[in-house]
Amino acid sequence: MSPCSIEFETLQKQQRNCVVGYALTSKKVKSFLRPKLEGLARNKGISFVPIDQNKPLSDQGPFDIVLHKMTGREWRQILEEYRQTHPKVLVLDPPDAIKHLQNRQSMLQCVADMNLSEFYGKVGVPRQLVIKSDASSIPDHVAEAGLRLPFVAKPLINDGSAKSHELSLAYDQYSLWKLEPPLILQEFVNHGGVLFKVFIVGEAIKVVRRFSLPNVTKRDISTNVGVYRFPRVSRAAASADDVDLDPSVAELPPRPLLERLAKELRQRLGLRLFNLDIIREYGTRDHYYIIDINYFPGYGKMPGYEQMFTDFILSLMQQNRKKEEKEKKSDQPYVTRFGL
Repeated sequence: MSPCSIEFETLQKQQRNCVVGYALTSKKVKSFLRPKLEGLARNKGISFVPIDQNKPLSDQGPFDIVLHKMTGREWRQILEEYRQTHPKVLVLDPPDAIKHLQNRQSMLQCVADMNLSEFYGKVGVPRQLVIKSDASSIPDHVAEAGLRLPFVAKPLINDGSAKSHELSLAYDQYSLWKLEPPLILQEFVNHGGVLFKVFIVGEAIKVVRRFSLPNVTKRDISTNVGVYRFPRVSRAAASADDVDLDPSVAELPPRPLLERLAKELRQRLGLRLFNLDIIREYGTRDHYYIIDINYFPGYGKMPGYEQMFTDFILSLMQQNRKKEEKEKKSDQPYVTRFGL
């Protein structure tokens, strides 16, 4: 048998020992753990095992990776204790890092702090205002902040629920009292009705186009009154990838910009599984705004996610094994021999 064949067999054997314990909602299991993903994973030596949340986590497994998207203080505490007692198990992702994305006030702060203005385009966040209580005072707060109509109103807490994705478009400040705090108001930026969803899985990036809210004209603002509610800005079924769109609207953001952005945010957020909702300001070629960041988004809606995700799992296992081998070598006694 050739050395290459032996090396390939060794690699295959190493890959056969990857057990991913998952704690996901039933909805997430249905959309993510599809037969095609599980079949491809099995062929690559990866098995997905459900975590029983009615039993102590330490009594289950053994796991190489824990994949989760659950909320609540109790679950965060369970995971943190598990990470302390099982340091070799990789938890995707750290609960405290995920918590940072569950508040839209802090979610976009890391983007606002970045300086990518000279790197293939300008990236920022829309001007926004946080309203924690007292809807009747919203018009006064808006006037003090100097924000311009119309506004997109979003729930302050982004916990992945359907309610956290319910958005409203407010055309006049006299109707703002109809909104329900706690919420965040963002100035609406015209973007041609197309939104770019940038899926990030480790170091891999995939971009898809989704239909979004249409441009708002001055006439719209002068004639429309009130608050219009939408289930969410990006409708998953309404893909804009295969539609004949205006090239100035449909052109994807430059790849180098997205790679730099993803790298910066991975480091700042401490996350490996998230997506960015990005819009391009209408009438410009290089003015981009990040309007939302979501942890462990709907990867099942992304073409080819099965290959992308299983490759990611294998790369993590390879990194872990290299780390373990390095630690073993460093623990070995160093012997010096002296001779004539």
